[in-house]
Amino acid sequence: MIQLIHSAEGNGCATKIYLLETSVTQIPGLAEQTVSGFQSSDKKFDYLKSPEGFTFLVKTDQKAEEIRVLGNTIEGLICDTEEGIQLIGNNNVALFAITEGLLLSSYRFTQHFSKPKDYTFKQIFVDASLTIDQVSELTSMSKAVFWTRDMVNTPVSHLNAEQLAESISKLGEEAGFHVTVLGKTQIESLKMGGLLAVNKGSIDPPTFTIAEYKPANAVNKKPVVLVGKGVVYDTGGLSLKPTAGSMDTMKGDMAGGATMAAVIYYAALQKLPVHIVGLIPATDNRPGGNAYTPGDVITMFDGTTIEVLNTDAEGRMILADALAYSAKYDPEIVIDAATLTGAALRAIGTEATIIMGNAEDTYFQDLEKIGFDVHERVVRFPFWDDYKAHMKSKIADMKNIGGPNAGMISAGKFLEHFVKAPYIHMDIAGPAWLDSKENYKGDGGTGAGVRLLYQFLKNRYK
Repeated sequence: MIQLIHSAEGNGCATKIYLLETSVTQIPGLAEQTVSGFQSSDKKFDYLKSPEGFTFLVKTDQKAEEIRVLGNTIEGLICDTEEGIQLIGNNNVALFAITEGLLLSSYRFTQHFSKPKDYTFKQIFVDASLTIDQVSELTSMSKAVFWTRDMVNTPVSHLNAEQLAESISKLGEEAGFHVTVLGKTQIESLKMGGLLAVNKGSIDPPTFTIAEYKPANAVNKKPVVLVGKGVVYDTGGLSLKPTAGSMDTMKGDMAGGATMAAVIYYAALQKLPVHIVGLIPATDNRPGGNAYTPGDVITMFDGTTIEVLNTDAEGRMILADALAYSAKYDPEIVIDAATLTGAALRAIGTEATIIMGNAEDTYFQDLEKIGFDVHERVVRFPFWDDYKAHMKSKIADMKNIGGPNAGMISAGKFLEHFVKAPYIHMDIAGPAWLDSKENYKGDGGTGAGVRLLYQFLKNRYK
């Protein structure tokens, strides 16, 4: 993890990044004509390399996202050579964005190499124009996002449901929030039929993790409940995924659960004045000898009966139990996140998260605005009751899949049935995983949703 150091003077790092306004700025070691030539050009970014190190010139009259991406470019140039770098500039927004880009770009998943290599620089000395609170927030952000990426990237050979719960418990110990992990016996006593059904094909027991951050100065009288899908590996069960390579990335099917745990971790590290409860049901979905089958009827936690027509629609089965359980807390709002449907990925690709629900418009407006600010964009889909008809069953209260169309919406309407509070559903199937590197988002697990939801909570509950 890169260390951020708040320093007006820096440490004499050989490599420096200057964030320049439109006026000519004197830079030690660079001729005035060099700087003025850059500032008068169409270039947004340039650099000079000397035996001592790099000097980067970055214009601040750009969008924050453009500067974050430049942070990735710079990290790629210096990652193998530098011990530390110094950021210099008076533009607070630009300094924050370049630091964010540098930090997020520095992530590497090296845990399973026999001889892991340290790929990146060690320290960033940030100009005093960036506040101490912002330095703290950036440090917490990188810890939360990197933990999420680690979880998503870790194979099921090293991360089953119990190990995921254990890792969340360690976050609670570090950041000061309470974590309770329910094992199989307790889940059975609660009659969480959806979670238990999906787990039937596994040799590993399920878990139901409850994370609660409740600061004394919380401004919300009712908690925000965050629910995340924790399918640590998904074969599809007996409805085995059919296409070549379709299971290669299914270690990441718990991205929703990791995201929600990381948001609470981030909020607790930053001591946000907001009461948050996280609910994370977790299991793998395998075609074992006792696996649940198409045609089964499952009784859920709230008593609803579900006709199972596809065992690969398992995420909604475990989420439904958790969503019904959320009523215990009488929440202000319930938000879930899940890599739920291939339909979401096909609809909008990896560029955005699909959101929908029945909460007040202000919640969606906040998410949409913040999504553009942090470049974790969201697209709101309709949530009309017409889509409920897709889930009608002839032999039970509901079936677990709809028809061939609007799959991401019918899945959301299925989940809505189990929620008693205002509700937002986030399908992160697109942005949670990248098959190839995309700037500071990296490749593999991206941590999508962590920055978005943290900023949403920070802005809304002041």
